[in-house]
Amino acid sequence: MVNRFLAACRKQRVDRPPVWIMRQAGRYLPEYRELREKAGSFMALCTTPELAAEATLQPLRRFPLDAAIIFSDILLPLQALGVSFSFSENGGPRLAKAWDNPQAWAQLQLPASWESMAPVAEAIGLVRQALTPEVALLGFCGAPWTLACYLIEGQGSSDWTNVRKAVYRFPSELKALLLSLGQAMGSYLAFQVRAGAQAVQVFDSWAGVLPLERYQALAVPALEALFHTLDGLDVPRILYLGHGSHLLPAVASLPVEVVSVDWRTDLQVAAERTGKAVQGNLDPAVLFAETSEVRRQTQAMLQRAPEVGYIANLGHGIWPDTPMAGVEAFLAAIQEKP
Repeated sequence: MVNRFLAACRKQRVDRPPVWIMRQAGRYLPEYRELREKAGSFMALCTTPELAAEATLQPLRRFPLDAAIIFSDILLPLQALGVSFSFSENGGPRLAKAWDNPQAWAQLQLPASWESMAPVAEAIGLVRQALTPEVALLGFCGAPWTLACYLIEGQGSSDWTNVRKAVYRFPSELKALLLSLGQAMGSYLAFQVRAGAQAVQVFDSWAGVLPLERYQALAVPALEALFHTLDGLDVPRILYLGHGSHLLPAVASLPVEVVSVDWRTDLQVAAERTGKAVQGNLDPAVLFAETSEVRRQTQAMLQRAPEVGYIANLGHGIWPDTPMAGVEAFLAAIQEKP
């Protein structure tokens, strides 16, 4: 049986574009909210294999999706590097301290193994057992630059002031930090693949904070190290670029099969400038429109997408208050594509 998602990643022709939704396991689902309450905390939900597997599978029971993505968080593997953090109910992650200087970066402990992340591997195994062959399972991690943003700021930010200062105050030390994070995250993704992940996505959610020249100098070498760790494992590699339309020239040389873009980037342009398969890129806000408009906007997105090597998705994670009717209209428009 053809796995539509994996085929599209490899630029093989499929009967219709495969589709999944970033953050498809999340608070917009009433069953997720019940599971989250049962877990007691977001961290417990991520680190209890049976609960993480259940969260991963919930959206597939409700919607005709072509891929699942393991339920976790991009910061979770930082625990293995000696980083402590917590999640507030609505305020996002907060680190116990900011790692905002080279002296702090030198204290990061690169793990010899990922035994501490065994619950993630177990959850992947449980999900693979439950999935049918036509649905792919993705593992994921944060990109080195995006992880560094959180490390240096100590939390999310609207302007990332401290990390932008570090780019110019400590360029060589920051490059070394990113390379270390790239090696660690490449190893972490390989760990997920060995557990059963069939493709991987690296989230560079804050890539667009950097200008092209700095992204090429700092972020790209770390991404190359990360993705080359997966050479020979025969899994498609996806890079998500947030706010990154100006960064497409830097992506063309990266060893990835798919580039995932947001609604600011034209899908055809992304395909032409990178030579990769592309994923995306509906604005999550569109799902709040009348269902007829959701369908129209989705159809317009599909018309801009390449015929081969395309995966339908949003351009960012789905919002917690997204109406179910909008999700259903989005997916229906893709199912109906001639």
